[in-house]
Amino acid sequence: MINALRGMRDIISPDSEKYTYFIENCSKIAKNYGFEFIATPVLEETSLFKRSVGESSDIVGKEMYQFIDKGENDVCLRPEGTAGIVRSFIQNKMDRAGIVKRFFYYGAMFRYERPQKGRLRQFHQFGVESFGVSDVREDAAVILMLSEMLQFFGIKTILKLNSLGCPKCMPSYRSKLVKFLDTAEGLCEDCQRRKNLNPIRVLDCKSENCQRLLTNAPLLIEALCDECKNDFESLKSILSKFDINYEIDPKLVRGLDYYSKTAFEFVSSDIGAQSSVAGGGRYDRLVEFLGGKATPAVGFAIGVERLLELVKMPENAKSGVYVGALNKESEELVFTLATKLRKKVKTSFEYASKNFAKHLNNADKMGAKYFICVGENELKSSEVIVKNLETKEEQKCALSDLGEFKW
Repeated sequence: MINALRGMRDIISPDSEKYTYFIENCSKIAKNYGFEFIATPVLEETSLFKRSVGESSDIVGKEMYQFIDKGENDVCLRPEGTAGIVRSFIQNKMDRAGIVKRFFYYGAMFRYERPQKGRLRQFHQFGVESFGVSDVREDAAVILMLSEMLQFFGIKTILKLNSLGCPKCMPSYRSKLVKFLDTAEGLCEDCQRRKNLNPIRVLDCKSENCQRLLTNAPLLIEALCDECKNDFESLKSILSKFDINYEIDPKLVRGLDYYSKTAFEFVSSDIGAQSSVAGGGRYDRLVEFLGGKATPAVGFAIGVERLLELVKMPENAKSGVYVGALNKESEELVFTLATKLRKKVKTSFEYASKNFAKHLNNADKMGAKYFICVGENELKSSEVIVKNLETKEEQKCALSDLGEFKW
């Protein structure tokens, strides 16, 4: 027997219903905020992620599904969604048009890491990316959108907030941090590597020993330039105005190298230890890093698998119609009838004839609101009884009039 690869799993019922429900409602909220759907390939050039996500990232250093294809191209399965959308933004010359573009996306991502609860090697994300707006109110808008999505599904979270500065204030802070790290003996191997590539990532280390060594590390939030400081104060003010509670986390740096200024995460304790379920921030330099015209941008991503177990589905209301054949002679009519009804209403049916009780049981399992059976009497009279399975009311209807029936 061939099984799914370790860390990869099928999405089947009831999770498939939850997944569809989650994506549909997140998409609806994103559209209300003026975002449009975009889909990018799951396979991209490896250099795209090395240049965007960054060499200091665990994703690039340890987790990418990378290989040489038959055309001798160095490619990988996408480990995250933002880089591919930025690549598309540039490739389609949207950066040159100088227009505001807002996208939402969803789909599978791939990271080779140790599988555990809520963390798979093939996982799914829902995310948004906004290009062309530098105003901090756009940062607030995407946070408000994400908060609305989480509230819609009844998921309790805490918003953690930080500012990562800009090219004006980052260089001097980086020098201070490197000097401090040079005196910190006992940093883990990952932190030693990050210290040379992107020292700010050291602050995000999950090692208890490293966190102890970093207790007195200088904090970027205390070294912000006036512009970054004013933007951060404005962001906090807007969030407070809309009753969004937040905590300042000066060591929140996110896991990717392309962030600047606003960084945020929504964390939940409902999935065990307090874990991030969604996060994002501003990345004004990434379009330029990837060869495009400098364009401000901000976005977020949600880890779908982490949230599905917390999503509460509404009770399914009955809908549609079920049509069944009571004898062999009526099977062809039932097929024809169901095919016509599907132009008007969701329709389920059975190819093979069964007795009344079995059809009724099938209709109940399928959640049908209306029930029709066709047998010898119905064939003779060209008339059927439409039963409402919620109210138990029955109505006679000529076969020729079913198309006009008020389902």
